[in-house]
Amino acid sequence: MSAKILDGKKISQEIVENIMNEVTRLEKNHKIIPGLAVVIVGDDEASHVYVSMKEKACKKVGFYSEAHRLTKETTQDELLDLINQLNHNDKIHGILVQLPLPEGFDENLINSHILPSKDIDGFHAINTGKMLLGEDSFVPCTPKGIVELVKRTGEDITGKHAVIVGRSNIVGKPAAILLLKENATVTVCHSKTKDLQNHIKMADILVAAVGVPEFIKGEMIKEGAIVIDAGTRKVEGKLVGDVNYEEAERVASWITPVPGGVGPMTITMLLENTLKAAKMQCE
Repeated sequence: MSAKILDGKKISQEIVENIMNEVTRLEKNHKIIPGLAVVIVGDDEASHVYVSMKEKACKKVGFYSEAHRLTKETTQDELLDLINQLNHNDKIHGILVQLPLPEGFDENLINSHILPSKDIDGFHAINTGKMLLGEDSFVPCTPKGIVELVKRTGEDITGKHAVIVGRSNIVGKPAAILLLKENATVTVCHSKTKDLQNHIKMADILVAAVGVPEFIKGEMIKEGAIVIDAGTRKVEGKLVGDVNYEEAERVASWITPVPGGVGPMTITMLLENTLKAAKMQCE
């Protein structure tokens, strides 16, 4: 069999068109333009690329955006002061601090200083707690995009066995919670998991978020599985995921490409969360 491709670019574009329509209505009816502030500290090349992509995405949908590029000499207190200013800026509805931060910064402390109502990354403890309880909250963008991709297959998630390889706070753990909310039976695997290959082989829905290029081979995947590859690493100048795509494509029913799968969805979910934050002002 040959897997159908879950085209993140195409799906994102459909969602972006809806966002653009919502932005037009919000400005017309409430005189509000969604505003996003992205903060980056240091000179990590990949992070700067991501920030530029987010700026471009904001411009496309008609958002107001600010990018605060801070040098690696910036102190944690200076970053907290900037966040405080953005918290009180009425033009800004969403605040995103680009990760990873330089050594010496406390990511949990930084995230805790962003107002929960502007925490469009969903990393504040209040939003994390609400997500765990099944309450309305801001949900981390990559896991939100992953679940949306699974839904786009048209297959019912209820009762399916979802296996997540990776337990990060940014992808693995929240993806598990969101899939549980969709009534999947969820297994989270990690570096200490015994018989990892057997766990992966049982997955109806496989989410790869381990950060090791082509770690998951075709022989490890259950025939007919939905494969979502959240990994992105550059190998010999080429972007590859956590899954060996060519092998997996011959076994899976659906698969995300790298690039062009989860990545575009992450940025689109960021836009969706920012729009949600702006609309909350109207309630």
